[in-house]
Amino acid sequence: MVIKGLKNGPYEIKLEGKKFVVEKEDGSQVVKEGAIYLCRCGSSKNKPFCDGSHGRCGFEAPEVIIDVK
Repeated sequence: MVIKGLKNGPYEIKLEGKKFVVEKEDGSQVVKEGAIYLCRCGSSKNKPFCDGSHGRCGFEAPEVIIDVK
């Protein structure tokens, strides 16, 4: 699995052929397939998912790649 922090953007997590079960702040669960984009700026109204708020709040961060084996 590779987790990539996109430059000035969210974390991108990809798992080929796998499903993600993510618990949101309100306790509800969401099932996603393929890739998910998680908020890194803290401003998303749809946490833990990215909603594009990083572009509006001026979030800046370098690209990072985490290779989980």
